[in-house]
Amino acid sequence: MSLRKTLKTVSLGLLAGIALTASALAADGKLIVIITPSHDNPFFKQEAVGAQAKAKELGYEAAQEAVGAQAKAKELGYEAAIYSHDDDANKQNDLIDSAIAQKAAAIILDNAGADATVAAVQKAKDAGVPSFLIDREINATGIAVTQIVSNNYQGATLVAESFVEAMGEKGNFVELVGKESDTNAGVRSKGYHDVIDQYPDMKMVAQQSANWSQTEAFSKMESILQANPDVKGVISGNDTMAMGAMAALEAAGRKDVLVAGFDGSNDVRDAIIAGKIHATGLQPAFRQAQYAVELADKFLKEGKTGQPEKISMDCVLITKDNAAKLDNFALKD
Repeated sequence: MSLRKTLKTVSLGLLAGIALTASALAADGKLIVIITPSHDNPFFKQEAVGAQAKAKELGYEAAQEAVGAQAKAKELGYEAAIYSHDDDANKQNDLIDSAIAQKAAAIILDNAGADATVAAVQKAKDAGVPSFLIDREINATGIAVTQIVSNNYQGATLVAESFVEAMGEKGNFVELVGKESDTNAGVRSKGYHDVIDQYPDMKMVAQQSANWSQTEAFSKMESILQANPDVKGVISGNDTMAMGAMAALEAAGRKDVLVAGFDGSNDVRDAIIAGKIHATGLQPAFRQAQYAVELADKFLKEGKTGQPEKISMDCVLITKDNAAKLDNFALKD
C-alpha cells in the first residue's frame, strides 16, 4: 500500500472513530458542536475555549476533532466538538450537515457570512438542532434561537473618539476594513465615521479591505504608505489587521503613525503597553461564547431561553490606562 493510501486510511479511521464517539454522546443529548472561523485568530480561539469550558461545567461532552491525515486521535470525552469553517460557507455547510447527522443537541456558531449562513441554520432548525450564534449576526430572524453579538457600533465610537483625540483632531488617516460579507465590518466602519467625520481636519486618504487578515493588512499598508507618505493614523476594523499595519509601519521606520484596532487581543494589548498601538475596543468573546452555551442548556431543558433572540454586549475601550488588566478578551480585576 502506498504512503498516500496509508495516510488516507489512517485519517478516515480517526475521523470515523470520532464520529462514532460523537454519535454515542449525541444519543445521550450531550453533544454540543462549536463552529467558528479559523483558530489562527486568537479571538475565535477564545470563543471556542469559552464555549468549551461552559459546556463542560454544564455537563456536556464530546470528542475533539482530528486535524489532518497524520493527526492522532485526541482523548475522548471533551466538553464540545470544536470545528473551524475558515470563513468558507461551503465548509460551514458541510460541518452543519455533520452536526445534524451526529444528532447534536445544539450548535454554537460564529458564522461564515450573514447571507450565506441563513439556509444552513434553517436546515439545522428543520432537523431539530437549535443554533446559537455568537459574534456575527445573520440577515434573518426566527431561525437561530439566539444571536449574541458585541455592540460593535458602540465599541467603534469609543475607539474613534480616542483615535481623534490622540490625533489632535486633525491629520490624514487610513481605514482598514474587514470582510464585506461580515456585517460587523460595516457596522464598525459606520461607528468610526460617525465620530471622525465630525472633524473637518481629519482626512481619510485611503480606505481598503484587508479581509480581517494580518498578512493582507501588511501588504495593503505598504502600498498605502508609498502613495500617502504623509499619513498620520490608521484605524482598523480588527486587531489582526492593526497588527499587520503596525508591522508595515515598523518596517518602513514610521513609528510616528498612530494605530487603533478592535477586538481586544493579547497581541494588541502588548503592543499598547509597548507604545506601538494606541487603542482597541474589547469584545467580550469568552463571555459571549459561555453565555451562548448557558442559553443553549436552558433551551434544551426548558424549551426557551427567556431572552430575546438578539442580545448585544457592550465593548470596552482599551488604552495604556487599562491594557495591563486585559487577558484573553476579558478584563481581570
